[in-house]
Amino acid sequence: MPSLPPLLVKPVDLAPLWLVERVARHLFSGVLKAHPDLFERLGAYRETCYGFSPVDLPLHFTVVPAMKTLAVSRGAPPLVDARIEGPLVLLLGLLEGRCDADALFFSRDLSVTGDMEAMLALRNALDDSAIDLPRELGALAGPFSPLVAGTARYIRGKALEGRDATWN
Repeated sequence: MPSLPPLLVKPVDLAPLWLVERVARHLFSGVLKAHPDLFERLGAYRETCYGFSPVDLPLHFTVVPAMKTLAVSRGAPPLVDARIEGPLVLLLGLLEGRCDADALFFSRDLSVTGDMEAMLALRNALDDSAIDLPRELGALAGPFSPLVAGTARYIRGKALEGRDATWN
């Protein structure tokens, strides 16, 4: 099961939560601008409070699609309607549609708790969305955009090496 290299985890441990949240919200905002109808396919599940907990980082991400909000926290996971836990690289791979969610769930690389129907609705909403996180990360880097995006693509490729690159 892939996980983040220790050199990447330590800066997240040391970074102030407000900084981590600011970067995460900026990426989230960029994804929503590039894909304004991303959450439309959720229907009634737009009101669901989704939690994403990387097992290799001391962080929890909470998203409420109807409000287009993202919150980041440390410590105990916040109460949510549906939560998915797993290594960060797999959670990001799912967001981009580069990993087979069913295979990861049944191999126990991911754990889903709470409203399973809401999580399936989210998976379907992300299906074919063509989200490109390295591009979004590069957009944060101004004139260094090509370097940052290229580096992020390289890291993503190495982290997901050997994983199925598509949904079921």
